[in-house]
Amino acid sequence: MIQGIINVLKPSGMSSHDIIGQVRRIYGMKKVGHSGTLDPLAAGVLPVFLGQATRLIEYCGDEDKTYRAEFVPGFATDTEDGTGTVVETRAVSDLEENDILDILPEFTGTIKQRPSRYSAINVNGVKAYKLARQRADFELPEREVTVHSLRLLAMVGRRVFIEVSCSKGTYIRSLIRDMGERLGTLATMTYLVRSRVGDFSIDAAATIEELALNKDRFILPVDTALGHMRRTLFSRDRYEALLQGRAVPFARADLRDGDILRLYVAENGLVGIGRFDEAHHVIRPHKMFSQER
Repeated sequence: MIQGIINVLKPSGMSSHDIIGQVRRIYGMKKVGHSGTLDPLAAGVLPVFLGQATRLIEYCGDEDKTYRAEFVPGFATDTEDGTGTVVETRAVSDLEENDILDILPEFTGTIKQRPSRYSAINVNGVKAYKLARQRADFELPEREVTVHSLRLLAMVGRRVFIEVSCSKGTYIRSLIRDMGERLGTLATMTYLVRSRVGDFSIDAAATIEELALNKDRFILPVDTALGHMRRTLFSRDRYEALLQGRAVPFARADLRDGDILRLYVAENGLVGIGRFDEAHHVIRPHKMFSQER
């Protein structure tokens, strides 16, 4: 059975769901999923999980991400990106690079952000973008996100290019919207490329066409997306106990209660995910993979 992870280069114009459909056809399998949805407008890194690796998706949403974006000041759309309908225009003063450079520190670090109404955030069980398309009356609350770095790459006429390295949950279109307001005008994201998700980089990503030509070449080990989690080696006996749902003794001073660990058996590689119980000094199985001897 095929299992592993593929670093897919999603093109602009396709949804993340479209990519899953293409991968299912290429590999002839139904059990395929992805982490970190990209809007159809956006291109870039989309980690796709095959077979048993889909069970690891829930652990892969917290990685930092890096984006390159283009925006144009002076107008706003209903979707806050170039695919929407223009809802407002505003004069732009003689905007220069230094004007943008001056405000970048204000949008770096831990900041409060109001997500776009056209986001995938759930509102009473319904995706916000679906409610927005229905013109429903709702507001998304502000929340804290972290922008690790924000750089101006270039400014060509009215087109501005930036690079953002940020935490989970940061919406680049919303960041650009707020930057436009700070500049005394409006701003709309017109293009977006995700160049990194955790340890997955765009330089190593494969296009759908490349996958179709050589589908085995780009399959990565199932634990490729788990570099942010601690790695722990277990004996065969302790693995068997965890597989049966039993906790096993474990103590390390550098762990805190609830920490998630990658569990390995030397001859089999990754065998599961465990959670540290500090009160009882044990590892409890959280998600285990059965292995043949």
